[in-house]
Amino acid sequence: MGEHRRFVAAIVADTVGSGLFMPITLLYFVAMTDLSLVQIGSAMSLSALLTMPGAFVIGSLVDRFGPRRMMLVGNLVQAVGMVAYLWADSLLAVALWTTLLNIGRQSFWGSFGNVVTAISAPGERELWFGFLQAVRNLGYSIGGVLAGIALQIGTDTAYQAVVVINAVTFVVAFVLLLDVPDHRAVSPEGAPVEGWATVLRDRAYLRLVMGQLGFVSGMMVLNFALPVYVAETIDLPGWVVGAIFTLNTAMVGLGQGLVVRRMTGQLRHRMMGLAQVVFVASYAMFVLAGWLPVWLAVTVMLVGAAVYTIGELVGGPVLSATAAEAAPDHLRGRYLGLFQLSWGIGGAVTPIAFTWLLERGPTTIWWVLALVAVVSAAYLQGLPRTLPAAGLRVTNAAGEETPEPA
Repeated sequence: MGEHRRFVAAIVADTVGSGLFMPITLLYFVAMTDLSLVQIGSAMSLSALLTMPGAFVIGSLVDRFGPRRMMLVGNLVQAVGMVAYLWADSLLAVALWTTLLNIGRQSFWGSFGNVVTAISAPGERELWFGFLQAVRNLGYSIGGVLAGIALQIGTDTAYQAVVVINAVTFVVAFVLLLDVPDHRAVSPEGAPVEGWATVLRDRAYLRLVMGQLGFVSGMMVLNFALPVYVAETIDLPGWVVGAIFTLNTAMVGLGQGLVVRRMTGQLRHRMMGLAQVVFVASYAMFVLAGWLPVWLAVTVMLVGAAVYTIGELVGGPVLSATAAEAAPDHLRGRYLGLFQLSWGIGGAVTPIAFTWLLERGPTTIWWVLALVAVVSAAYLQGLPRTLPAAGLRVTNAAGEETPEPA
């Protein structure tokens, strides 16, 4: 970590609170409001839809003011939005405060990749993105343990405590980031003024964003599908939700570096496709769990969650490194803002889509997600033809980049 300890510590603080609230997001509103599951999902999807254009604004602000300032703003906005959840008791209130939270999240994570790219060298960016993903999941795992306790207690006070703790962690992250150096790129001297028009004309990069959508839909399963599927659809004990989330985050925290090292020499686009195939295997296990007795279903769900996590370990660092290296330095805020938009689209579509699919039957959602993953895996294999960064090998060594052989 060297001189970047405060930045890493801020990421941990931010994710402890998020890890506490993420597993129980839908269940919190089910317990604390009179809204139906579909109404809650609709409110969250609406808020994500409303904040999607924010990716364009934030990308421009990152290029203009630097990523650290935008991360600071993001933390404060998320803290305010989280506290407001204590009084969110209607569909409009849930949508409004979730919109504010999403804006803060966009500001924070839309700046994150710019900082990581600035502090790492080409050839070792999978290592850096993997390392920070592991650090994030260390925080998520701590939060996941507390989430399981809150679910087991199941009282209004327990749910409200989760919200307050999450708000406090955003403030702690803000304080830590105050002394972090700002990494701001400038346009080359004499270069023409460029903006979003340049980014949106980059068809190769747009293809990467489209390919990322398949991975995002799989990543949303942990937050929006599994908690409801486990606790409501197949009626397993509440602690299983926290256990799955903790298992996921612990595996990423302890195993991300190992997986990135094992990918050395592999082509990036093939690793992207492999991640989707692994997701499909986990979905099959989730379906199987719904047909088994409770004690055996718990075991299969936990094993399925472990398989699912391997897909995350493989796909996340490769996609992030590709997105960062395919962007020019002086427009990286905008480029990564566009890449981050795929998460915004996922956040808009998946809550309502997943809740709707879960009400269509216990297995429908898994067959649909499996189809999405297969199509995405096939699509990503053609990416290097237009985006050379996707055809590079994972080297895990500074300055070493090897393109795919002709």
